[in-house]
Amino acid sequence: MRPSLFLLPALLSLACTTAQARTLTEIKASGTINVATSADFEPFNFMRSGVPVGFEVEVAEAVARQMGLRVNWVIRPFDGLLKDVNERSDIDLVIASHAVNSTRLKQVDFTTPHYCTGGVILTRKGGPTTTKALKGQKLGAEGGSTYFSFLRKLPFEKSVQVYPSSLAVTTAVATGQVKAIVTDRFAAIEAQKNFPKAGLVLGDILWKEQIAMAVAKDNLALRDAVNAALKQVGVNGTTAHLSTKYFGQNIGC
Repeated sequence: MRPSLFLLPALLSLACTTAQARTLTEIKASGTINVATSADFEPFNFMRSGVPVGFEVEVAEAVARQMGLRVNWVIRPFDGLLKDVNERSDIDLVIASHAVNSTRLKQVDFTTPHYCTGGVILTRKGGPTTTKALKGQKLGAEGGSTYFSFLRKLPFEKSVQVYPSSLAVTTAVATGQVKAIVTDRFAAIEAQKNFPKAGLVLGDILWKEQIAMAVAKDNLALRDAVNAALKQVGVNGTTAHLSTKYFGQNIGC
């Protein structure tokens, strides 16, 4: 029996989201690797003139070239990307500034890190710059991020507003919607450039993070191939060049 027109979109969506991740052999045969990002985390991954750009975008494209593949970009919300790479056949690899931690390691397999950073407090001048000073404040973080998890677990009273993207959360602190946010160190520096009149200041570095790409759980052949290509991209100086281009320093681990 043919499904009704009303049911067809839902059935097609279900088929897509329950498909198995492609193997390395299938990816090589197609000549294209499907790379997903959130495209909302400037300068790492963001949209310009309708196409994804940024440090991580260029790193992924360099890795793909090293593997002899073209990149097909898939733009998805950040907080669902690690689920998507396991459940969607149109996503092979995720690069979206995911910090490696024990919880995420249960969901996916990570490559070797392509940069290291840390979580920081970002506030306006005169605002809270230490963890202790966050008590009783209205705070913000991106949904699904390690920064949101950190704020939520703080053992004192506070309110945490969740935002859908890095730009939304940095805009919130720059415009006074929240007293402070916790975000990536480099994203905080970029926010200072993007909101020069807001008087944004960086507070404490709260922890260090290793940032890596992700593949579906147990897709180890693909992970190993990406690692080999990433190593070569490092050896030939591409990642160092891109670090200097975007940050004026080498942000490798």
